[in-house]
Amino acid sequence: MGIRKLKNNIGRKIKTLRLEKGLTQEKLAECVNISREHISCIERGKNLANTETLYELAKFFEIDIKEFFD
Repeated sequence: MGIRKLKNNIGRKIKTLRLEKGLTQEKLAECVNISREHISCIERGKNLANTETLYELAKFFEIDIKEFFD
């Protein structure tokens, strides 16, 4: 899997989880202490979340971090 596909897959997963909880990007960003703009870039596959951000997102969504890579 290439990096572009990885970024897109992780972004889609985060967006799906966020929408399932009925959250805005702003509210999710506040909950994991990053900017709304960064959440937006991650969801669109423009940026790849770093390990710390993925950890915080996994903890927030109550999933195992490896689910972002499935």
